[in-house]
Parts: sequence; structure tokens; C-alpha cells
Amino acid sequence: MKNGENVLGNVDRLLQRARRNTLGDLLARTRDRMPDKFAIAYNDERLNYAELDDLVNQTANGFRMDGIGKGDMVTVMSRNSLDFVIVNFSLARIGAVMIPINYMLTTEDVRYILEHAEVCGLIASEEFAKVLDQSTGRLQISHRYLMNVSADYMGELSSWTALSKLREGQTTELSDVDIADDDLAHVLYTSGTESRPKGVMLSHKSIISEYVSAIVDARMDADDIAIHALPLYHSAQLHVFLGPSVYIGSSGIILDNATPENILETIEREKATQLFCPPTVWIALLRHPDFDKRDLSSLKKCYYGAAIMPMEVIKELTDRLPNAKLWNCYGQTEVAPLVTVLQPEDQLSKLGSAGISILNVQTKIFDDNDKEVPRGEIGEIVHRTPHAMKGYLHDPEKTAEAFRNGWFHSGDLGVMGKDGYITIVDRKKDMINTGGVNVSSREVEEAIYQLEGVSEVAVISIPDAYWIEAVTAIIVPKPGVSLTTEEVIQFCKEKLSKFKIPKYVDFTEELPKNPSGKVLKRSLRDQYEALGER
Repeated sequence: MKNGENVLGNVDRLLQRARRNTLGDLLARTRDRMPDKFAIAYNDERLNYAELDDLVNQTANGFRMDGIGKGDMVTVMSRNSLDFVIVNFSLARIGAVMIPINYMLTTEDVRYILEHAEVCGLIASEEFAKVLDQSTGRLQISHRYLMNVSADYMGELSSWTALSKLREGQTTELSDVDIADDDLAHVLYTSGTESRPKGVMLSHKSIISEYVSAIVDARMDADDIAIHALPLYHSAQLHVFLGPSVYIGSSGIILDNATPENILETIEREKATQLFCPPTVWIALLRHPDFDKRDLSSLKKCYYGAAIMPMEVIKELTDRLPNAKLWNCYGQTEVAPLVTVLQPEDQLSKLGSAGISILNVQTKIFDDNDKEVPRGEIGEIVHRTPHAMKGYLHDPEKTAEAFRNGWFHSGDLGVMGKDGYITIVDRKKDMINTGGVNVSSREVEEAIYQLEGVSEVAVISIPDAYWIEAVTAIIVPKPGVSLTTEEVIQFCKEKLSKFKIPKYVDFTEELPKNPSGKVLKRSLRDQYEALGER
């Protein structure tokens, strides 16, 4: 019987390997299909898929020789670069778990992530290596690797090894590691509303299920030339665009300095066909003087998401990029992150909608008792999907709360129309209860965006002795435009019900944002907390 068990166990392993589908496998398949196809460009470096795959294998072999193995937690802290892409697939090839870190975090937040995840390896660009050194706390981490430096690097970071040095002499052949589809691939820490970020555990299965959905519903194909401008540590750029691009064998341009002028110049130079930006970056592009000077006619696919796009900006993009089509992509890190898409043909007829569920997603709207609400009523958006995370790292209680009754609870409030199209009302935390009545900050923002001279606006609540929470608008005027509080209030009176009109208005040159382009409303609430006392 023992011999029979051994045979069956061996068959199981052979079947698992033959049927396996991991992040490392998808790059190998693309290499086999199109080895000479242009894969990735970064600054002056351009690689085809065979060259990219070889570098991934050499790096993976270097990690293994150095003692990094399956299940090991390894952080990555860097701006966008070629090495970031290589590390992503190299760690996947050996079954290690990549933890990309937001390089805007404080040392204290970084230390929390390193300790919470119990990392054993650090990978960073020279710019951020010292931050990681200062954040290791009580952890003893011997594996430290520098990205984007030459093999003969002679800087002051003597305890770090250059990735290019690690690759020297390594073979491009890689022996197999026993990895299952549902093994962890990434842990992404959310910026969330809590004082501490949560570690979102994404498996290879979760991520690749999302890649398939993204490719189908965002209509991606191998002829695309995509600009990867937003930070790759963020799930939107990494998993909705870079990963699917490699999966289908399209071409990508990596930008580490995503200024409006750099993005616009790159579109023209590379004849790029595809670009993803959050609304704040699209607004910055539209306002830049180079927008009408550059040849942007190659741009065919324009994606937006990560925050709500004002209707007036959608109309302007449609007018000023007549050759391009627009997609609204909605989701969050916990679902890897895409769940609904508004297609190009619906952009104007369904203004403000997040679209319908994509290929591998089922979405409903629930009330506070987890019962589905009738179509047209507000409730919390919930999902069932293989995209979903395996849970929050070391936090079964929050995992159980997020997945109660077998649905992932997004924390977003929305309405599903009779046709299945979803409109995001607000984040639960951004709803304003003023005088006992709920007001959607988004609705007020949409109204104010229609006022000539408004470049950006964020609507928040601030404490108020009478209203408890007062509707407050923080506005960035367009360059050279002077707006007054009275003008804004009068305009809102024409557009909004009386209780939705801002009680306070202030003007600023810039709204605080994280690197993925989301307005930091929590920071605004802290900054303007005393506005009602002026």
C-alpha cells in the first residue's frame, strides 16, 4: 500500500505541475510565444521577452543561491524601474512573497509593515535603502539588495548587494519550485482609514483571475503599447496594467518620473496606445500647456480609476482626445483590484457610473443586515470573485468581518440600476451626516466641478456646533482664475438641495494626494478641522 501511496503522490505532483498557473509561468509562456517581441522599455534600456525572461531567471537563481526561498516575505521599496519588474517575476518564480511598499510612508509605518509581515529580505533603490535600514527595528535581516545600480557599486551601503552583482554568473535556466496556484504571491498593505495598514494577501490564482478579467473587459491586446506611469507598488498599475500586458505579450514603457510633460512627451515619442491615470492626473494632463502641442493621436485606450472622475472632465477628455476610447475601472486592493468596468460606448450615456461586473466577478448591493436591496436603493457594494484576497495577514477577525456571509464587503456605498449598472455613491467614511441628514460628498463635488474656473475640488465634513458635521468644499481654482466663496455658494444654490450646499468654502493651490492620485480626505479633515471656528 505504501508503494501505491507513493505512486499516487507522485502523480498528484506531476498533475499539479502540468496544470500550474502562476505569475512566473505566465511570463515563461509569453517568452515561448513571442521571444523577440518588444516587452519593456525603461530609460535607455529596451528588452524583448526572451531577454526579460533570462534576467528574471538569473535573478531568481541569485536569490535562491543566497537563501531566499518559498514562502519568504521580501519587501520592495523603489520608484518604477526595470528592476522592479524583474524582481516581481523573480520572486514569483521561487515562491517567495513580494511586499511592495509605498515609498511615501513614514519610517514608523515602514517599520510596522516589516515587523508585521516578519520579512526576511529587503530590496530597494539607493534612494530608499536607508529608510529600510532605519526601519528594521528588532528584525535581523541579512538579505539586502540594491536595485538600479551597477555590479561594481561602491556607495556607502556596504551591507547591501547590487541585484546586478547577484545576477553575475547565474544561469538563465531555472529548476522548478513546488508552487501551487493558490500560494501567496504578494502582500499589499492598504493605506486604509485605520491607524495601521492591513496586509492584503493575494495568491497567484487571485491575481491571474483578475488579469483574465482585465484583459477581456478592458479590451487589451498584444498590439498595445502601454505607458506604466503610476507607482508599481500600487495594485492598479501593477495588476490591472503591467501584469496583463506581460500576460498577453504587449509592450510597456516604464516611467519613474510621471510628470505631465514626461507622460505627454512619452506618448508622442513611443506612439503609445494605452494609458491609465487617476482623475487627478488626467486633470493635470488636460491643464498642461503641452497637451495641445504634442501629437497624441496614437492614444487609443484611456483608462481612469482609483478615484471618482468628475463628469465635466469625462466630457472634456472625450472632446480633446477624439481618437481615444475611455474605460472607467473600479475596484480595490482586496480584489486584486478590478471588479467593474464602464465601457467606452457607455461613457456619456452612463455618466458617473462605474459600469457592470467584469468577467470573473458577481456584485450585489446589500443593506446593513447583509440582505440585497431593491434595484435603485443605496447599500454597500459586495462581491464574490476568485480575484478576492486570501484574507488580511495575521488578522482573522478583520478577515471574517470583510467576508461575512460569504461576500467580500467593499466599504463603498452604491446603487445598482435595473440594467445592472453600478453608481458609486461614496465611501462609507466620506458620507456626511449634517443636521441628521446624509449627504454624499461626491454629489456635491460633481455640482461644483460644473462651475467655470474650478480645477479640482474635495468635499469633506468638519465639526460644527450646530450641524454636527458641516459640508465643506476645498477648491483648487484653474490658473489665473479668482473665485470667491459667495460665487461658489450661489452656484451650488442653483444645483443642489439646500441641505447639501457647503457651509464652508476654502481655496488652495493643491489638494494632498497619495502617489496613486487619490485625494487624502483624512488629511484635509485634519487640516480644516478648525475652519468653522474662524
